[in-house]
Amino acid sequence: MPFPAGSATDHIARLTGAELQAALGQPVVVENKAGAQGGIAAAEVAKAAPDGYTLMMTTNTPQAANVSLFRKLNYDPVKDFAPIARLGTTSFMLMVRPDFPAKNLKEFLAHVRGQPGRLSAGYGSAGSQVSLAMLKSMGKLDVVEVPYKGIPQTITDTMGGSLAFTFVDLGNAIAQAKGGKLRGLGVTSQKRTSLAPDMPAIAEELPGYELIAWFALMAPAKTPADVVQKVHDAAVKSLGKPEVKEKYATIGIDPAPLNAAELGRFIESEIEHWRKLVKLANIQPE
Repeated sequence: MPFPAGSATDHIARLTGAELQAALGQPVVVENKAGAQGGIAAAEVAKAAPDGYTLMMTTNTPQAANVSLFRKLNYDPVKDFAPIARLGTTSFMLMVRPDFPAKNLKEFLAHVRGQPGRLSAGYGSAGSQVSLAMLKSMGKLDVVEVPYKGIPQTITDTMGGSLAFTFVDLGNAIAQAKGGKLRGLGVTSQKRTSLAPDMPAIAEELPGYELIAWFALMAPAKTPADVVQKVHDAAVKSLGKPEVKEKYATIGIDPAPLNAAELGRFIESEIEHWRKLVKLANIQPE
């Protein structure tokens, strides 16, 4: 698990782990190894024995965006992994404290533009980093960016007031909004999502703005094809269960399965897609 406990990836990893355990009759342990935008966990899995006993719940961050976010990676996101299955997609929500002076997206943009360099915003994944950078670029905002190991910490610091705003994965965002701890202003999907139908898309104020994140199961390269197929079948079959669909909705994720071959091609296309997004966001590789 390349991100901290409480993140969207962590939720889907634990849900998938429980389903694999039930289907395969093997105990599944979820180990969180956060850091370097998922790169620490990815490098470890890349070096693991290709025996089917080490898997990674990956996302667009370590598997696609990091190619453009870092000058050098300790792993190759294509050559070092055997794709198993894509499981779902999600978007992010721009969130502020309930007492933030702006009540909607238009007011938010005007408020932030009126305080150049004075407000700070946090990010804890490539999705939230690029969402923020695109907002700054397309909205012509001058904001101090603060990196975190994961989104849960950015939520805490936004609630505490040390950050003015942050981008939160949809599942966590819906929970924070319902609890009244944070207030949403817009989602990163091109159009409004059925999971939060009253929340406007940021594209309604900034045409062309769009960012979608995804979750997939991977194994080390050279994992036997029959093992990959067995894990794929168990993971994808679970997506058809009504109780799993309900849990996906609760954590703000749309089931969107791809098989191993489709996922492999998808990742290669996503590396190019995120290269364009990172360029659009004007992010310099670390």
